[in-house]
Amino acid sequence: MDIPPLAGKIAALSLSALPVSYALNHVSALSQKTAMWWASWSSTPRRKRYRNFGLYWLGSFAMSILVFLTGNILGKYSSEIRPAFFLTIPYLLVPCWAGMKVFSQPRALTRCTANMVQEEQRKGLLQRPADLALVIYLILAGFFTLFRGLVVLDCPTDACFVYIYQYEPYLRDPVAYPKVQMLMYMFYVLPFCGLAAYALTFPGCSWLPDWALVFAGGIGQAQFSHMGASMHLRTPFTYRVPEDTWGCFFVCNLLYALGPHLLAYRCLQWPAFFHQPPPSDPLALHKKQH
Repeated sequence: MDIPPLAGKIAALSLSALPVSYALNHVSALSQKTAMWWASWSSTPRRKRYRNFGLYWLGSFAMSILVFLTGNILGKYSSEIRPAFFLTIPYLLVPCWAGMKVFSQPRALTRCTANMVQEEQRKGLLQRPADLALVIYLILAGFFTLFRGLVVLDCPTDACFVYIYQYEPYLRDPVAYPKVQMLMYMFYVLPFCGLAAYALTFPGCSWLPDWALVFAGGIGQAQFSHMGASMHLRTPFTYRVPEDTWGCFFVCNLLYALGPHLLAYRCLQWPAFFHQPPPSDPLALHKKQH
C-alpha cells in the first residue's frame, strides 16, 4: 500500500523531531539548574526582603479569597452556583499553608544593638511624633471601620443613611462583595487597629512588624478592588459614587489604604522599639545592689 505524500512528510518530521527534543531537554535541564543556582545565590542577601514580600502577599491573597468566596455564596448570584464552584474552596488552604511556611522562616538579623533598643524604648509616645501620628491614624481608622460596618448592617441612624446614599452607594450593591468587605474590616481590621496602637505605645511587641505587613497587603488589595468597583462603568449607575462626593470618597479610602503601609514601613525601618528588652547584666545588677 502506497503511503500518501502528506503522511510521509509528517512521519519524516516526527522522526527528525526526536533528536531535537532530546537536545532541548538537556538544554532545559541545564538552564533550570543554572537558574536555581543563580536564584539561591542571589537570594541569600535578600532573604529578609523575600520574607517581607511573602507576608504582604499572604495578606493580599487571604483577603481576596475570603471576600470572593463569601460574596459568591451570599450575593445575588448565589442561585447560579454550580458544583464546580466548590473546587475553589481548597484554595482556602493555600494561605494557611503559605502562612505557616512564611512565619516559620527565621527573621533576618537587624543592626539594632542592646543600647539602641534600650534608648528607643525609654522614649514615651510624645517623644516619638511619627508613632503618635500613627496612633491617631489608627484610632480614626478604627472609628471609620466601625462606622462602615454599621452602615452595611443597616444601622437606622441619619449619619449611616446619608453616607450610604450620598457617599458610598456601592455598599448597597446586591452582589454582596462590598458588604462582606466591610464586615471583614470590622471583624479583623478593627481589632488590629487597637492592638497596633497598643504596640506603638508600649515597647517589646515583636509581633507587630510581621502582622503590619500582612494587614497592609490585605487592606491594600481590598481598597484597590473596592475603589475600582465603586467607580467602574460596569457597576450600575445607582451604585456608583456620585460626582459631587467623589473627592471625599477618594481621599478617605486612599488614606485608609495608605496608613497600614506607612505603619509597616515604620516597623521595618526602625524596629528597635519592638524588640524584646535585652536581659539585664547580672554582674551590673549585683554591683548596683552592693
